[in-house]
Amino acid sequence: MSARDHDDGIAGLRVPPHSVEAEQHVLGALLLDNLALDRVADVLSEADFYRYEHRLIYAAIGSLINATKPADVITVLEQLRRLGKADECGGLAYLNALTQGVLSAANIHAHAEKVREHAMRRRLIATTSDAASIAWGAGDIAVDIDRVTTAFAKLDRTLAAKVTTQVGEIVLELLDDFGRLADGAEPPGLKTGIPTLDRLLEGLVPGLYYFGARPGVGKSSFASQVALNIARNGHRVLFLALEMGQKQVARRMVANLARVDYSRLKSCRLNDEETSRLSEGADVLFHMPINIDDQSDLRLSDIRRKVRAVKDIKCVVIDYLQLCGSDLRTDNRNAQIEEISRGLKALSKDFNVPVIALSQLNRKVEDRADKRPSVADLRDSGSIEQDADAIVLLWPVRRLADGQQLRGCEVAKNRDGPCGEFGLAFDGAQQRWVESTEDIRPPARGPRPEL
Repeated sequence: MSARDHDDGIAGLRVPPHSVEAEQHVLGALLLDNLALDRVADVLSEADFYRYEHRLIYAAIGSLINATKPADVITVLEQLRRLGKADECGGLAYLNALTQGVLSAANIHAHAEKVREHAMRRRLIATTSDAASIAWGAGDIAVDIDRVTTAFAKLDRTLAAKVTTQVGEIVLELLDDFGRLADGAEPPGLKTGIPTLDRLLEGLVPGLYYFGARPGVGKSSFASQVALNIARNGHRVLFLALEMGQKQVARRMVANLARVDYSRLKSCRLNDEETSRLSEGADVLFHMPINIDDQSDLRLSDIRRKVRAVKDIKCVVIDYLQLCGSDLRTDNRNAQIEEISRGLKALSKDFNVPVIALSQLNRKVEDRADKRPSVADLRDSGSIEQDADAIVLLWPVRRLADGQQLRGCEVAKNRDGPCGEFGLAFDGAQQRWVESTEDIRPPARGPRPEL
């Protein structure tokens, strides 16, 4: 055997990172001072111990202390005997030995940190090994990349696991927030630019928002208006257009900003004044922090990859949910939508951004005289209602005297605030939306004629 082969053989036999001494010190300190568990419980879990017997002993100590019973050499031994694990843990001799080399629990936190660090390194090795196995496989490359990046992101979140916060600290932060608001500071959520919507939602904060409407009502245009209003305040928006092309989305935005007729813009039949406004609107859009992507049939793995690629992202708009693809190997569309919706909810939390997903509504809305939808009309899955932090519904009301369309808008679900309804004026020619003071209630019916 060559020297190189010998070295490779030794490398293949490397022992995973661990410290038997640190693990023994933690267990010995806990047996001497049960109160020390409070100093390490937020740092260590049973799975962090490398040696199997140490996991069993730590679990036995924890179960006794949590049951307000003393955890000493004798009581822990009895606990292990009840589980049939005493011999596997070295019995009385080993438990006594754990306490012999520990004078006090004063340094237990430092030793617990060392145990956790080694545990995290072992998890990093395992995750890296899994990533290599995935890379050597023959699966869908986009799905595989998302699996790997998600695994490492999960590892990072585990490392930065947040300990519980004493309520007094939270109250102090709340009082600071109240003070800033009382002094005239704006609430922290992103502004949609629709006053009543912003008042009800208190702006868009990280979470999942569904905008639902039937085809032709203008939900894509409304989402574009919201995206423009957010970007106008300097916040970067990722607009995922599964139904329209990039140029079509941008053209609508230019028509909105330039206040020119969208149909005339498409054929470029503009007079000199409109051409001037077009130039100004295009320049404004050119400098806006908006990213537009028109890949169709996006799956969750694709969406996560695109969000991850955009720096300083503050909001994601998906047009629309029912056009998203699924990684699930099933023909059950409800199950697929449930998977996508749950994934979008997780995405908003992982990337700390509000996610606006447009959704189709069921056809039965068309059978109603007032065309007004409800949350139950969200198409394909009830999980949408469950996952959503807020649901905003749009419906047609009537044509206004100036030619604009009056739309009803209802915040039908709001996990963290009030619900309510109001009117919106939609200028389809310029793809512009503004709040309206018009009454959106259906006209009252007169008395029935006498026969």
